[in-house]
Amino acid sequence: MSQTRLLVLVGSLRAASINRRLAEAAVQTAPEGVDITIYEGLGDIPFYNEDLDVPGQAPVAAQALRDAIGQADGLLLVTPEYNGTLPAVLKNAIDWASRPYGVGALKGRPVAVISASISSNAAKWSHGDAVKALGVAGAEVLADASLNFGGIGQRFVETHPADDAEALTQLAGTVHLLTEAARAHADA
Repeated sequence: MSQTRLLVLVGSLRAASINRRLAEAAVQTAPEGVDITIYEGLGDIPFYNEDLDVPGQAPVAAQALRDAIGQADGLLLVTPEYNGTLPAVLKNAIDWASRPYGVGALKGRPVAVISASISSNAAKWSHGDAVKALGVAGAEVLADASLNFGGIGQRFVETHPADDAEALTQLAGTVHLLTEAARAHADA
């Protein structure tokens, strides 16, 4: 069996964000034969503008994202909630990866979404917005792999999610389901 490649997009650009830490913990749960990489560089991508999206001339940072998603067997989005919705950097990544329309890097790609916030709402609004945008972009969003963490300001203030047995078990479950879908997609 060949190596399964999963790519993680984190909606918070802050280096020490808890969403970033959740992504790091998810990487640690990778089973044998799975390579999970956290994508760096979302903050370098210009806002989507069709005037910039010219075949063969797309901004380097945007093309690098498209290429990375295109080379991945599956995608994991980890999103906080900013003012009740999806962070602009993550929505922008979805916009770039959805183009060209109908054949973008997200088309048919299995995607799992993890959301986390300090509120008890667990970033469910952001999660819903991510699922909606990904679905419209043509991704195969895995509803059974969804994961929501609420109250992360208290839960993970002194403990990294990788040191929380319950969080690791939940993250491993999401990674497992995404891996199965990614392998099925790659074999299709």
